[in-house]
Amino acid sequence: MAGGKRSEYMPSEDDRASSFAQIPTSFGHELRACLRCRLVKTYDQFRESGCENCPFLDMDKEHDNVVNCTTPNFTGIISVMDPTRSWAARWLRIGRFIPGCYTLAVSEELPEEYQALCADNNVHYVPPKRT
Repeated sequence: MAGGKRSEYMPSEDDRASSFAQIPTSFGHELRACLRCRLVKTYDQFRESGCENCPFLDMDKEHDNVVNCTTPNFTGIISVMDPTRSWAARWLRIGRFIPGCYTLAVSEELPEEYQALCADNNVHYVPPKRT
């Protein structure tokens, strides 16, 4: 949020209160996590409706974007109903995202071209910590 401006893709308080991310329809090997916000859904759900926190990634329009911007390799899942009031959501740095299911950690980085897309859209991206 450069210059104190709210990113156009950051949900407002009203939007967060009235919208939720899709809940995964299954909990098998078809789950994927968004590499930017760590939202967890099935591959088909990302393909059909994209990522609710990252609409600028156009996952619902481009099949390759789902493959490039999500990963099946993640650790743990947390369901968050009220991210603004959840200490766990704040600790995981997902307190500004909409309610939904999130992974605790991803180990892959968002590809550089999509990191540039985040910067172009004035959206903050934090790469995963290297262990």
